[in-house]
Amino acid sequence: MTLLDPVWTSLLYLAAAVFFILALRGLSSPRTARRGNLVGAFGALVAVVTVFLSARLDNIPWIIAAIAVGTAVAAPVARRVKMTQMPQLVALFNGVGGGAAALVALLELSHNADPWTRLAIVFTLLVGAVSFAGSGVTFAKLQELMTTRPVVFPGLPVVMAAVLLAAVGTAVAVVLTGSLALAVLLMVLGLAAGVLLVLPVGGADVPIVISLLNAFTGLAVAASGVVLGNVLLVVAGTLVGASGTILTRAMAAAMGRSVAGILFGAFRGGSTAGSTAVSERPVRSSSPEDVAVLLGYAQRVIIVPGYGLAVAQGQHTAAELALALEARGIEVDFAIHPVAGRMPGHMNVLLAEANVPYESLKEMGEINSEFRTADVALVVGANDVVNPAAKTSSGSPIYGMPILEVADARQVIFLKRSMRPGFAGIENELLYEPQTSLLFGDAKDSLAKVLGAVKAL
Repeated sequence: MTLLDPVWTSLLYLAAAVFFILALRGLSSPRTARRGNLVGAFGALVAVVTVFLSARLDNIPWIIAAIAVGTAVAAPVARRVKMTQMPQLVALFNGVGGGAAALVALLELSHNADPWTRLAIVFTLLVGAVSFAGSGVTFAKLQELMTTRPVVFPGLPVVMAAVLLAAVGTAVAVVLTGSLALAVLLMVLGLAAGVLLVLPVGGADVPIVISLLNAFTGLAVAASGVVLGNVLLVVAGTLVGASGTILTRAMAAAMGRSVAGILFGAFRGGSTAGSTAVSERPVRSSSPEDVAVLLGYAQRVIIVPGYGLAVAQGQHTAAELALALEARGIEVDFAIHPVAGRMPGHMNVLLAEANVPYESLKEMGEINSEFRTADVALVVGANDVVNPAAKTSSGSPIYGMPILEVADARQVIFLKRSMRPGFAGIENELLYEPQTSLLFGDAKDSLAKVLGAVKAL
């Protein structure tokens, strides 16, 4: 017996789907992202309650126990995770979603003899397994549990091709025979393909691969909706797959590269090198007092935040410095690169947390022409997104990536911890230009010293 008839079930599923769409709309802007997140969570709650009230469920205690365990693990982890670890958290969520879809498909195989449904099952198995294993590797790279450099070995393309061919052959066999053993083999091949797909990806490309795997998970969930005959799963999975695909293409475009080039660049030796070698070339260094003088007597200052600011948790100090400069009549803006940090919107969220007005956050297309009128560009923890090699060095792995035109400013100040290269692993020639000076140290500490010196002017 169920508590909801099919009409009410369909209406509630439709309402949940509308909530998901409104959530995506809200997440498209920093102004509405918080509300969009809440709307999406409410839609998910409506969907789960509707399933409980409309379906004849077996093993309800086990289902409730699984939900309780998942909540007990995920809630504290999500609350405690640092802003700099959000990409890792997203990677984990992607992987869990793909793995869950694959396991559901595996369990449903014995209940379905229809070849079209089996086709959906093998698709879910393969794509879900790829997403699970690939997301696991991306998590390990971002968490630095393994090297962030591309991992390649002789014959990798051949091994990858063999795994994919074996997966296709096994998938056909599963559709024809319904063999559970072959389905398990298919899932293992999917896991191997996921690992081999992500291992050659290095440096700054990892966040883009996370977005792509997110799209994979969405497609796997949509296919599992076909297997289970659940329309809402099809809609929700398709939304995730489509939005993940759009985001992946947007991130690749922001880096001036193709998705295929990012995924298979290492096979051709074109992926980011991921070098961690420290440069010993001479640079001009400054003291906090010198930087304060440059900033305090400027008319226009543009602050360029990067991952180093997030690591140091210096956003509040940066916001306070901007206010101190504005109090002296100086025009201050923050320049936001689309892929600054390790995920899209990373800097927007970070600075919003410090109550920096949205009007002060300017996207790359809007701010680039204004650098030539800036007296000082203050680069805090950013590197690859301001590296001129993206425009001038055709052999560079970031060549073609649109950058913030920091070099056009009259003076450029880098706040850096060391002379290690950025996430892409290449040197930044802007560090050695005559208008550039560096203040070494933790970004938050350096900003605090500069702020104190500005107030003392």
